[in-house]
Amino acid sequence: MSSAAAPAASPLSIKASPRPGSRVALEVAIPGGRSQASYDAAVDKLSRSIKLPGFRKGKVPRPVLLQQIGPLRIRATALEDLVDAAFRDAVSQEMVVAIGRPELTEGFEVVMERFEPGSALTITLELDVEPTPKLKSTKGLKAEAEAISFDPARIDELIEQSRKQLATLVPVEGRPAASGDVAVLSFSGIYVDSGEAISGGSSDAMEVELEEGRMIPGFVEGVIGMAIGASKTIDCQFPESYPQEEAAGRQSRFEISLKDLKCRELPALDDSFAQQASDKATLAELRSDLETRLKDDAERRAKASRHDALLAALVQELEVELPETLVQQEIRNLVEQTAGQIAQQGMDVKKLFTPDLVRSLMDTSRPEAEERLRRSLALKALAAAEAIEVEAKELETKIKEISRGLSQQGNIDPERLRLAVADDLLRDKLLEWLEANSTITEKAATPADADPDAAGEEQAKAKAKAKAKPAKAQ
Repeated sequence: MSSAAAPAASPLSIKASPRPGSRVALEVAIPGGRSQASYDAAVDKLSRSIKLPGFRKGKVPRPVLLQQIGPLRIRATALEDLVDAAFRDAVSQEMVVAIGRPELTEGFEVVMERFEPGSALTITLELDVEPTPKLKSTKGLKAEAEAISFDPARIDELIEQSRKQLATLVPVEGRPAASGDVAVLSFSGIYVDSGEAISGGSSDAMEVELEEGRMIPGFVEGVIGMAIGASKTIDCQFPESYPQEEAAGRQSRFEISLKDLKCRELPALDDSFAQQASDKATLAELRSDLETRLKDDAERRAKASRHDALLAALVQELEVELPETLVQQEIRNLVEQTAGQIAQQGMDVKKLFTPDLVRSLMDTSRPEAEERLRRSLALKALAAAEAIEVEAKELETKIKEISRGLSQQGNIDPERLRLAVADDLLRDKLLEWLEANSTITEKAATPADADPDAAGEEQAKAKAKAKAKPAKAQ
């Protein structure tokens, strides 16, 4: 609607009624004087904007103006402004915390048919309002969290991964291909059911690591045992979940020749390796550093697991109706986050995010968006119920601490920073309060099997890839 407003008038006669979905209906009785004033203001506004030969701007006579613009456009402009002004005054009078734009229950066209300048007009506006979340209970909640444990074996696994990355490829002689080797292959594949060539299913010289899961089932297994220079035919089957729909679940046949074979020569497990693989001077220091990081990571993940369980239990106590405006806003936030994660992987978001994909993402993101809103509103209700807040001194101290780390970045909006820090501090306090006033039991322990630096990033990437469904995969 237009931002222009009708002239100030006496208070409106308003009847407010609650609606499902955290909405309210405002029945607004607009006096005839106000509708006439809006019409006159519309005529004046349009007369200032129109240019006609022979007349100065803003000096077009009213009869000429009505003839040139047409009465319908003037009445539509007047009604737009009248409804917009009535909405602002109504929410102010009723002290309604509105979110989003209002909707005319009857629709604009129907109201237009009833609108007569100088006559009283009654309209009904429906709008989303800030929800009022309430909790049935805040104390004594019972939550079950997944236990996260530090697994010492992960130290050796990470070290072996680094050794593999630093390994040297050396030629293999006198034996056939074995698991762990790197084979240089020429191959071409067809679909068994049609005999047609597989798109992207051929190469003159591709290096293939002979490890399970590197290629479709049956391919690596077929290469193992071949001698350099040998050729063979192998049958494979694409998984049902294969990203390329045309290949999913289909039987395939590949003609393969082993052109060359290499194996990895791992570096010795000593101080020299530690210096290559990290900034540590000795292998003992590297192992100690990995142990510390893995323990810290397990602790962070265990804390996050407890908090997730507590929030799930708190949401069970929540009574609230979610306004559609907030749900749609949260859905857009999730889709934008997914796009950002994909962009970080170097993928072309504009090309990938077709209108159909965006609609699909918005549909599939709705449950997560609603859950995030419920958690946020549950915490808001907890803060109100238990009078938990962030002290000004605590906030200022944290802002100064963060600002020192951001001093080199510049262009930081102080008010946005303050709000973000306040939100984070309040969330931490609320979760600490929940831990102290709830009972948490643990599920079966799960080792902390993720790289402490890459866990969060890899999870985000996997989620983004799953949603976006890349078209090509080996």
